[in-house]
Amino acid sequence: MLALLAGLFAFTSSRSGGIRGKIVPADGADRVVAVSGKDTLTAQISRGHLTFNNVKADTYQILIKGRAPYKDTSIENVAVIDSTTTDIGDIKLVQ
Repeated sequence: MLALLAGLFAFTSSRSGGIRGKIVPADGADRVVAVSGKDTLTAQISRGHLTFNNVKADTYQILIKGRAPYKDTSIENVAVIDSTTTDIGDIKLVQ
């Protein structure tokens, strides 16, 4: 019984992290996604600030779909650790 309770606690105490950053200019991106293996997450974007919530610990590629005249761009090897939000800083889009 104790082993079962320990297993349940370990399962329920798993925590997720997050990713945040800022698109410059604020209206320069249509969509931002994070990809890791078969997982694809879509960011919430508000006034250029992007946020991914409830992200599993892993390493992600961030893909930014630029809004014309801005070009698409990506950020490689963004590491997320349990219970931590990774700040990727300002992402300056180019024309």
